[in-house]
Amino acid sequence: MTYIVKPRFHHPALPKNALGYTRRDYEGPVSTLCAGCGHDSISAAIVQSCFELDLPPHRVAKLSGIGCSSKTPTYFLGQSHGFNSVHGRMPSVATGANLANRDLVYLGVSGDGDSASIGLGQFAHCLRRGVNMVYIVENNGVYGLTKGQFSATADAGSVSKGGASNNDEPIDLVSMAMLLGATYVGRSFSGDKQQLVPLIKGAIEHSGIAFLDVISPCVAFNNHPGSTKSFEYVRAHNEAVNALDVMIPREEITTEYGAGALTEVMQHDGSLLRLRKLHADYDPTDRLNAMAYLQQRAAEGEIVTGLLYLKEGARGLADRMNIVDAPLNSLGTADLCPGSAAIDGLNASFR
Repeated sequence: MTYIVKPRFHHPALPKNALGYTRRDYEGPVSTLCAGCGHDSISAAIVQSCFELDLPPHRVAKLSGIGCSSKTPTYFLGQSHGFNSVHGRMPSVATGANLANRDLVYLGVSGDGDSASIGLGQFAHCLRRGVNMVYIVENNGVYGLTKGQFSATADAGSVSKGGASNNDEPIDLVSMAMLLGATYVGRSFSGDKQQLVPLIKGAIEHSGIAFLDVISPCVAFNNHPGSTKSFEYVRAHNEAVNALDVMIPREEITTEYGAGALTEVMQHDGSLLRLRKLHADYDPTDRLNAMAYLQQRAAEGEIVTGLLYLKEGARGLADRMNIVDAPLNSLGTADLCPGSAAIDGLNASFR
Protein backbone atom coordinates (compact mmCIF):
# COMPACT_ATOMS: atom_id res chain seq x y z
CA MET A 1 0.00 0.00 0.00
CA THR A 2 2.84 2.38 -0.88
CA TYR A 3 0.38 4.65 -2.64
CA ILE A 4 -1.45 5.48 0.61
CA VAL A 5 -0.16 8.71 2.16
CA LYS A 6 -0.60 9.06 5.91
CA PRO A 7 -2.77 12.14 6.62
CA ARG A 8 -0.89 15.08 8.09
CA PHE A 9 -3.79 16.26 10.20
CA HIS A 10 -4.72 14.63 13.51
CA HIS A 11 -7.17 15.16 16.32
CA PRO A 12 -6.36 18.35 18.27
CA ALA A 13 -6.99 16.60 21.60
CA LEU A 14 -4.23 14.00 21.18
CA PRO A 15 -2.04 13.77 24.31
CA LYS A 16 1.22 15.71 24.16
CA ASN A 17 4.52 15.12 25.94
CA ALA A 18 6.66 17.74 27.69
CA LEU A 19 7.98 18.98 24.35
CA GLY A 20 4.51 19.52 22.96
CA TYR A 21 4.77 16.60 20.54
CA THR A 22 2.01 14.03 20.01
CA ARG A 23 2.67 10.38 19.36
CA ARG A 24 1.95 11.05 15.68
CA ASP A 25 5.00 13.33 15.54
CA TYR A 26 7.20 10.27 16.16
CA GLU A 27 5.66 8.13 13.42
CA GLY A 28 6.73 7.66 9.82
CA PRO A 29 4.97 6.75 6.55
CA VAL A 30 2.50 3.86 6.22
CA SER A 31 4.28 0.51 6.55
CA THR A 32 4.62 -1.67 3.47
CA LEU A 33 5.40 -4.81 5.49
CA CYS A 34 2.95 -7.73 5.51
CA ALA A 35 -0.19 -7.16 7.59
CA GLY A 36 0.40 -8.57 11.06
CA CYS A 37 4.22 -8.48 10.83
CA GLY A 38 5.82 -8.37 14.27
CA HIS A 39 8.29 -5.74 13.02
CA ASP A 40 5.48 -3.17 12.90
CA SER A 41 4.79 -3.86 16.59
CA ILE A 42 8.45 -3.10 17.36
CA SER A 43 8.20 0.15 15.39
CA ALA A 44 5.15 1.08 17.46
CA ALA A 45 7.09 0.34 20.66
CA ILE A 46 9.97 2.56 19.52
CA VAL A 47 7.51 5.38 18.76
CA GLN A 48 5.91 5.01 22.19
CA SER A 49 9.30 4.92 23.93
CA CYS A 50 10.59 8.11 22.29
CA PHE A 51 7.28 9.87 22.95
CA GLU A 52 7.33 8.96 26.64
CA LEU A 53 11.00 9.95 27.01
CA ASP A 54 10.25 13.43 25.56
CA LEU A 55 13.03 12.81 23.04
CA PRO A 56 13.34 15.45 20.29
CA PRO A 57 13.10 13.54 16.98
CA HIS A 58 15.98 15.53 15.47
CA ARG A 59 18.31 14.18 18.15
CA VAL A 60 17.88 10.59 16.96
CA ALA A 61 19.99 8.94 14.25
CA LYS A 62 18.46 5.66 13.05
CA LEU A 63 20.62 3.23 11.08
CA SER A 64 19.98 -0.12 9.43
CA GLY A 65 21.34 -2.70 7.01
CA ILE A 66 19.41 -4.95 4.59
CA GLY A 67 16.28 -7.03 5.18
CA CYS A 68 12.65 -6.63 6.23
CA SER A 69 13.83 -5.41 9.62
CA SER A 70 16.13 -2.84 8.05
CA LYS A 71 13.18 -1.33 6.18
CA THR A 72 11.40 -0.50 9.42
CA PRO A 73 13.26 2.75 10.30
CA THR A 74 11.28 4.28 7.42
CA TYR A 75 8.09 3.67 9.42
CA PHE A 76 9.06 5.46 12.65
CA LEU A 77 10.67 8.78 13.61
CA GLY A 78 10.08 10.37 10.22
CA GLN A 79 11.71 13.63 11.39
CA SER A 80 14.94 11.96 12.53
CA HIS A 81 18.27 11.45 10.81
CA GLY A 82 18.54 8.14 8.95
CA PHE A 83 21.07 6.00 7.11
CA ASN A 84 20.28 2.69 5.39
CA SER A 85 23.61 0.92 4.85
CA VAL A 86 24.51 -2.25 2.96
CA HIS A 87 24.04 -5.82 4.18
CA GLY A 88 25.54 -6.36 7.64
CA ARG A 89 27.43 -3.06 7.73
CA MET A 90 25.16 -1.00 9.97
CA PRO A 91 27.47 -1.31 13.03
CA SER A 92 30.50 0.27 11.31
CA VAL A 93 28.41 3.18 10.05
CA ALA A 94 27.00 3.66 13.56
CA THR A 95 30.52 3.56 15.03
CA GLY A 96 31.81 6.26 12.71
CA ALA A 97 28.75 8.46 13.18
CA ASN A 98 28.95 8.05 16.96
CA LEU A 99 32.57 9.19 17.08
CA ALA A 100 31.84 12.14 14.78
CA ASN A 101 28.89 13.39 16.81
CA ARG A 102 28.24 11.99 20.27
CA ASP A 103 25.41 14.46 20.83
CA LEU A 104 22.88 12.25 19.01
CA VAL A 105 20.99 9.18 20.20
CA TYR A 106 21.94 6.28 17.92
CA LEU A 107 19.33 3.61 17.20
CA GLY A 108 20.50 0.68 15.07
CA VAL A 109 17.86 -1.72 13.73
CA SER A 110 18.94 -5.02 12.21
CA GLY A 111 17.67 -8.55 11.62
CA ASP A 112 18.83 -12.06 12.37
CA GLY A 113 20.07 -12.45 8.80
CA ASP A 114 21.72 -9.02 8.77
CA SER A 115 23.51 -9.42 12.13
CA ALA A 116 23.91 -13.18 12.64
CA SER A 117 25.21 -14.07 9.16
CA ILE A 118 26.97 -11.59 6.89
CA GLY A 119 27.19 -8.99 9.65
CA LEU A 120 28.31 -11.25 12.48
CA GLY A 121 31.84 -9.82 12.53
CA GLN A 122 30.57 -6.25 12.60
CA PHE A 123 28.07 -7.19 15.32
CA ALA A 124 30.90 -8.60 17.44
CA HIS A 125 33.26 -5.63 17.15
CA CYS A 126 30.51 -3.07 17.69
CA LEU A 127 29.61 -4.73 20.99
CA ARG A 128 33.15 -5.27 22.24
CA ARG A 129 34.03 -1.63 21.51
CA GLY A 130 31.03 -0.42 23.48
CA VAL A 131 29.63 1.95 20.86
CA ASN A 132 27.09 4.16 22.65
CA MET A 133 23.93 3.07 20.86
CA VAL A 134 20.78 0.97 21.02
CA TYR A 135 21.19 -2.16 18.88
CA ILE A 136 17.87 -3.90 18.15
CA VAL A 137 17.67 -7.21 16.27
CA GLU A 138 14.20 -8.05 14.96
CA ASN A 139 14.55 -11.82 15.07
CA ASN A 140 12.21 -14.08 13.05
CA GLY A 141 14.58 -16.92 12.11
CA VAL A 142 14.09 -16.53 8.35
CA TYR A 143 15.27 -14.44 5.43
CA GLY A 144 12.00 -12.65 4.76
CA LEU A 145 13.04 -10.66 1.68
CA THR A 146 14.33 -13.77 -0.12
CA LYS A 147 11.31 -15.95 0.62
CA GLY A 148 11.88 -17.62 3.95
CA GLN A 149 15.16 -19.55 4.01
CA PHE A 150 16.55 -20.40 7.45
CA SER A 151 18.65 -17.74 9.13
CA ALA A 152 21.48 -18.44 11.57
CA THR A 153 19.11 -18.01 14.54
CA ALA A 154 16.63 -20.68 13.38
CA ASP A 155 16.26 -23.47 15.91
CA ALA A 156 17.62 -26.90 15.06
CA GLY A 157 14.77 -29.14 13.91
CA SER A 158 12.56 -26.29 12.72
CA VAL A 159 10.83 -26.86 9.37
CA SER A 160 10.68 -24.33 6.56
CA LYS A 161 7.61 -23.57 4.48
CA GLY A 162 9.01 -25.98 1.88
CA GLY A 163 9.25 -28.81 4.42
CA ALA A 164 13.04 -28.75 4.81
CA SER A 165 14.39 -29.33 8.27
CA ASN A 166 17.10 -27.16 9.79
CA ASN A 167 19.97 -29.33 11.07
CA ASP A 168 22.23 -26.51 12.29
CA GLU A 169 22.45 -25.25 15.85
CA PRO A 170 21.18 -21.69 16.29
CA ILE A 171 23.31 -18.66 17.14
CA ASP A 172 22.07 -17.11 20.38
CA LEU A 173 22.75 -13.40 19.94
CA VAL A 174 21.88 -12.64 23.57
CA SER A 175 24.55 -14.98 24.94
CA MET A 176 27.05 -13.62 22.42
CA ALA A 177 26.21 -10.06 23.41
CA MET A 178 27.05 -10.76 27.06
CA LEU A 179 30.27 -12.55 26.13
CA LEU A 180 31.35 -9.73 23.84
CA GLY A 181 30.90 -6.99 26.42
CA ALA A 182 27.46 -5.48 25.91
CA THR A 183 26.50 -3.62 29.08
CA TYR A 184 22.70 -3.68 28.68
CA VAL A 185 21.20 -6.89 27.30
CA GLY A 186 17.54 -7.78 26.96
CA ARG A 187 15.17 -10.01 25.05
CA SER A 188 11.48 -9.55 24.39
CA PHE A 189 8.60 -10.53 22.13
CA SER A 190 7.23 -8.08 19.58
CA GLY A 191 3.68 -8.62 20.82
CA ASP A 192 4.47 -7.86 24.47
CA LYS A 193 4.33 -4.07 24.42
CA GLN A 194 4.18 -3.78 28.21
CA GLN A 195 7.62 -5.37 28.47
CA LEU A 196 9.18 -4.08 25.24
CA VAL A 197 8.55 -0.35 25.73
CA PRO A 198 10.34 -0.15 29.14
CA LEU A 199 13.24 -2.21 27.74
CA ILE A 200 13.66 0.21 24.83
CA LYS A 201 13.38 3.24 27.11
CA GLY A 202 16.04 1.79 29.42
CA ALA A 203 18.28 1.04 26.44
CA ILE A 204 17.99 4.62 25.16
CA GLU A 205 18.86 6.00 28.60
CA HIS A 206 21.81 3.60 29.03
CA SER A 207 25.36 4.91 28.54
CA GLY A 208 27.21 2.32 26.45
CA ILE A 209 26.13 -0.45 24.11
CA ALA A 210 22.57 -1.67 24.70
CA PHE A 211 21.48 -4.80 22.84
CA LEU A 212 17.89 -6.04 22.48
CA ASP A 213 16.92 -9.31 20.79
CA VAL A 214 13.22 -9.10 19.91
CA ILE A 215 11.44 -12.25 18.72
CA SER A 216 9.26 -11.05 15.82
CA PRO A 217 7.13 -13.64 13.95
CA CYS A 218 7.12 -13.64 10.14
CA VAL A 219 3.55 -14.04 8.86
CA ALA A 220 4.37 -14.49 5.17
CA PHE A 221 6.04 -17.92 5.22
CA ASN A 222 3.86 -20.11 7.39
CA ASN A 223 1.84 -21.92 4.72
CA HIS A 224 1.50 -25.62 5.47
CA PRO A 225 3.55 -27.60 2.90
CA GLY A 226 0.86 -30.27 2.52
CA SER A 227 -1.97 -27.84 1.83
CA THR A 228 -3.54 -27.74 -1.63
CA LYS A 229 -4.39 -24.11 -0.92
CA SER A 230 -0.80 -23.07 -0.27
CA PHE A 231 0.97 -20.64 -2.53
CA GLU A 232 3.47 -23.32 -3.61
CA TYR A 233 0.82 -25.87 -4.55
CA VAL A 234 -1.17 -23.38 -6.61
CA ARG A 235 1.92 -22.23 -8.47
CA ALA A 236 2.87 -25.84 -9.28
CA HIS A 237 -0.57 -26.60 -10.72
CA ASN A 238 -1.33 -23.35 -12.48
CA GLU A 239 -0.49 -22.30 -16.01
CA ALA A 240 0.45 -18.77 -15.07
CA VAL A 241 1.18 -16.08 -17.64
CA ASN A 242 3.11 -14.01 -15.09
CA ALA A 243 4.39 -14.26 -11.56
CA LEU A 244 2.02 -12.95 -8.89
CA ASP A 245 2.09 -13.10 -5.13
CA VAL A 246 -0.49 -12.52 -2.41
CA MET A 247 0.11 -11.98 1.29
CA ILE A 248 -2.95 -12.95 3.31
CA PRO A 249 -3.53 -10.51 6.20
CA ARG A 250 -2.99 -12.03 9.62
CA GLU A 251 -4.00 -10.90 13.07
CA GLU A 252 -1.22 -9.35 15.12
CA ILE A 253 0.08 -11.76 17.75
CA THR A 254 0.09 -10.24 21.26
CA THR A 255 0.42 -11.59 24.77
CA GLU A 256 0.41 -10.52 28.43
CA TYR A 257 1.92 -12.52 31.30
CA GLY A 258 3.38 -11.74 34.70
CA ALA A 259 6.89 -11.82 36.12
CA GLY A 260 8.25 -15.35 36.45
CA ALA A 261 5.43 -16.80 34.38
CA LEU A 262 5.66 -19.12 31.38
CA THR A 263 3.33 -18.56 28.43
CA GLU A 264 2.91 -20.41 25.15
CA VAL A 265 2.21 -18.20 22.14
CA MET A 266 0.57 -19.93 19.17
CA GLN A 267 2.05 -18.90 15.81
CA HIS A 268 0.09 -18.71 12.58
CA ASP A 269 1.52 -22.04 11.40
CA GLY A 270 0.47 -23.84 14.62
CA SER A 271 3.92 -23.82 16.22
CA LEU A 272 4.43 -22.61 19.78
CA LEU A 273 6.76 -20.05 21.31
CA ARG A 274 7.40 -20.82 24.99
CA LEU A 275 8.24 -17.48 26.63
CA ARG A 276 9.55 -17.29 30.21
CA LYS A 277 9.47 -13.81 31.81
CA LEU A 278 12.16 -13.14 34.39
CA HIS A 279 11.23 -13.29 38.07
CA ALA A 280 10.88 -9.98 39.91
CA ASP A 281 13.89 -10.82 42.12
CA TYR A 282 16.17 -11.74 39.20
CA ASP A 283 19.60 -10.04 39.48
CA PRO A 284 20.57 -8.63 36.06
CA THR A 285 24.02 -7.48 37.29
CA ASP A 286 25.33 -11.07 37.63
CA ARG A 287 26.59 -11.93 34.16
CA LEU A 288 27.63 -15.52 34.94
CA ASN A 289 24.27 -16.30 36.51
CA ALA A 290 22.50 -14.70 33.57
CA MET A 291 24.35 -16.87 31.05
CA ALA A 292 23.72 -20.03 33.09
CA TYR A 293 20.02 -19.17 33.43
CA LEU A 294 19.69 -18.70 29.67
CA GLN A 295 21.20 -22.12 29.03
CA GLN A 296 19.03 -23.81 31.66
CA ARG A 297 15.81 -22.38 30.23
CA ALA A 298 16.91 -23.12 26.66
CA ALA A 299 17.35 -26.77 27.64
CA GLU A 300 13.67 -26.71 28.66
CA GLY A 301 12.67 -25.24 25.30
CA GLU A 302 11.95 -21.80 26.78
CA ILE A 303 12.91 -18.32 25.54
CA VAL A 304 13.76 -16.00 28.44
CA THR A 305 12.50 -12.41 28.14
CA GLY A 306 13.28 -9.26 30.12
CA LEU A 307 16.38 -7.28 31.08
CA LEU A 308 18.93 -10.08 31.22
CA TYR A 309 22.14 -8.20 32.01
CA LEU A 310 23.11 -4.67 33.07
CA LYS A 311 26.58 -3.37 33.87
CA GLU A 312 26.20 -0.33 36.05
CA GLY A 313 28.51 2.62 35.47
CA ALA A 314 29.40 1.46 31.96
CA ARG A 315 31.20 3.85 29.60
CA GLY A 316 30.78 4.01 25.86
CA LEU A 317 33.47 4.05 23.16
CA ALA A 318 33.54 7.85 22.90
CA ASP A 319 34.17 8.17 26.66
CA ARG A 320 36.92 5.56 26.65
CA MET A 321 38.63 7.30 23.72
CA ASN A 322 38.19 10.71 25.37
CA ILE A 323 36.40 12.13 22.32
CA VAL A 324 35.33 15.75 22.75
CA ASP A 325 31.67 16.40 23.45
CA ALA A 326 31.23 18.78 20.52
CA PRO A 327 30.46 17.23 17.11
CA LEU A 328 33.66 17.10 15.04
CA ASN A 329 32.05 19.07 12.21
CA SER A 330 31.55 21.98 14.60
CA LEU A 331 35.25 22.31 15.51
CA GLY A 332 37.31 25.06 13.97
CA THR A 333 40.81 25.05 12.49
CA ALA A 334 42.41 25.98 15.80
CA ASP A 335 40.80 22.95 17.46
CA LEU A 336 41.64 20.47 14.71
CA CYS A 337 45.15 21.80 13.86
CA PRO A 338 46.89 22.67 17.16
CA GLY A 339 50.15 23.55 15.44
CA SER A 340 53.64 22.12 15.07
CA ALA A 341 54.57 22.65 18.72
CA ALA A 342 51.76 20.35 19.87
CA ILE A 343 52.74 17.74 17.27
CA ASP A 344 56.40 17.92 18.37
CA GLY A 345 55.36 17.42 21.97
CA LEU A 346 53.21 14.42 21.05
CA ASN A 347 56.02 12.82 19.05
CA ALA A 348 58.44 13.41 21.91
CA SER A 349 56.14 11.56 24.28
CA PHE A 350 56.57 8.39 22.21
CA ARG A 351 60.38 8.41 22.35
